[in-house]
Amino acid sequence: MTEPTLRIRGLTKSFGGVRALDDVDLTVPAGQVHALLGHNGAGKSTLIKCLGGAFSPDAGTIEVAGTPYPRLSPRESIAAGVAIIYQTLSVVDSLTVAENIFLGQEWTRYATVHRRAQDEVAAGLLERVAATCSPRDRLSELPMGQRQLVEIAKALSRSASILVLDEPTAALSGAESDALAERVEDLRAQGLAIVYVTHLLGEVERLADAVTVLRDGRVTHQSSGPGQSRHDLITAITHQPKGRGERRDQPHTTVKSPANTQSPPLGRTALKLNALSGPGFGPIDLTVAEGEIVGLYGLIGSGRTRILETLYGRRPASAGTAQVGERPVTAARPADALAAGIALVPADRRGQGLFPSLSAQDNTLLPSIRTLARHGVRSRRTEQRVFAALADAVGLRPARPHLPATAFSGGNQQKLVLGRWIHEARDVDVLLLDEPTQGVDVGARHEIYQVVSGLAEQQGTAVLFASSDPEEVVALAHRCLIVSAGRIVGELSGPRLTEAALLAAVHDLTSQGAA
Repeated sequence: MTEPTLRIRGLTKSFGGVRALDDVDLTVPAGQVHALLGHNGAGKSTLIKCLGGAFSPDAGTIEVAGTPYPRLSPRESIAAGVAIIYQTLSVVDSLTVAENIFLGQEWTRYATVHRRAQDEVAAGLLERVAATCSPRDRLSELPMGQRQLVEIAKALSRSASILVLDEPTAALSGAESDALAERVEDLRAQGLAIVYVTHLLGEVERLADAVTVLRDGRVTHQSSGPGQSRHDLITAITHQPKGRGERRDQPHTTVKSPANTQSPPLGRTALKLNALSGPGFGPIDLTVAEGEIVGLYGLIGSGRTRILETLYGRRPASAGTAQVGERPVTAARPADALAAGIALVPADRRGQGLFPSLSAQDNTLLPSIRTLARHGVRSRRTEQRVFAALADAVGLRPARPHLPATAFSGGNQQKLVLGRWIHEARDVDVLLLDEPTQGVDVGARHEIYQVVSGLAEQQGTAVLFASSDPEEVVALAHRCLIVSAGRIVGELSGPRLTEAALLAAVHDLTSQGAA
């Protein structure tokens, strides 16, 4: 019997005492598309990074073509035939297609790059993946779907036998997604073992020969063969495995916070949007009351982030109106939104939220230094007092004001960005959160939920957050608006607000869009 191309056994990985992977097994033979499913934080990214050599597992083995590896370095992973195509492509826009394919492995002749030979081989690789671009095309001139095929061609140039595609259609149009599905089918026929990470059950139904579902780092479901049951997949994604209790080192986050066990008292309207439109969304109408937490649930590309960024003044609104309380708001820039009482915690905390070279205290208090000053002079004592109270309120660990932001874990970095808008020197009526616990471990995630719930319940802050994680929506929201193609297409609340209902609603929408 032929050995499987990829076999993972007992893979375990912890971060700070929290298990991201817990005794995971996965087998992918040549010529198989194996779908890997699970919510954000389920362990998919950690598994991929162990396979690519970015992380070293604590236990278990990764076996590639019959050779076991207790751990892989990035160089060893590539040499073993593993290629990972991440959501953020590793192409260089200023280079040509052929230069990207051979980047780091250039063919040289007499100490110069043999461009003609590279172009000839690149043309064959592009034909193999049915790309329509040419070796001399500049990457910056290509649509996203073609750039992705260039990445796959680059993987094939290194004799990859295992291809990992991480949410490959997240940034693609419908036509590009269909074209990519055809390429995946071609590569399967060519004998590659393909691990296909996705949120879209329609893609699973079309492409997958086998499925593994992760939840809280554990395998909750594995199946093979055509005709994967949609009901079984949704159940596996949204429920704990039978007979297994919660992990002792992690609080389970699907339990609602105390503030969310019942609908909030309906106070005055804090935020009202009337026919608001902007690039990629609209028109939309919505209201958020004081003390209410409303989720915007949708897949990547649904428009949920664009709604928040337009409210915060990062994107221009093209039509419609927004009000905070009784005051109309026209946020042409973030400073306008902050002046109106609207604050945003972005999804990309490292790129858009943190000041990496500054201390924890300066990160949280920088926008408020003028407010905390006395007679125009910074008051270090006041700043230290405010920071100490804030660190205690959000559970910052370690609560060291002068520690650089980069020295904190992902969860504590998120607490710094969140804390910037919720201390005593800020006056925020509407708090916008984009993927509030993305890349955050389960323990810190639960603490952030408690902080946000406390803001709504105790201070009456209106919270509008966007998320692609149904588990997060159920844990945090009083009410959820479903977003698709830039429009609000449904609403769930009370007993109807469940993970299964959210997954089913989005799957039905994507199925209709493909029909």
